[in-house]
Amino acid sequence: MIVYGQKVNQLARLFVKRLNEGLEQFDFYSAQWAFALRLHQQGSSTQKELSDYLNIEPPTVTRTLARMEKAGLVIREQGIDRRERKISLSPVACEQFATWQQTSNQLETIALANIDKSELEVFTRVLEQMVDNLKKT
Repeated sequence: MIVYGQKVNQLARLFVKRLNEGLEQFDFYSAQWAFALRLHQQGSSTQKELSDYLNIEPPTVTRTLARMEKAGLVIREQGIDRRERKISLSPVACEQFATWQQTSNQLETIALANIDKSELEVFTRVLEQMVDNLKKT
């Protein structure tokens, strides 16, 4: 019997472990990378938007962003109303982004070795469908 959730979890844990090993030289970690990547791709976002996209509980988002802000990696700005705060990457983070991305890309290259493009396309569709299925529950 294959337990798919367990397989996905094992892969994710191993990927995070290896990514953290690569990023620790920059005093940066995989959890922060997830935020930085999203903010780089989408621009400024609210904490709720980050929480929803990354599937992370709001208190964890708050703690991670507080650490990133203290390190000078994110900037909080006033949003549309008083309660809303937009988060964006700081100039320091923008300068370092390429280095973090290179570390992540190197790991992905290793992880994807010997896997055909067509298999990766199927894998991506399956993962996306699994996420959609779980979000509906």
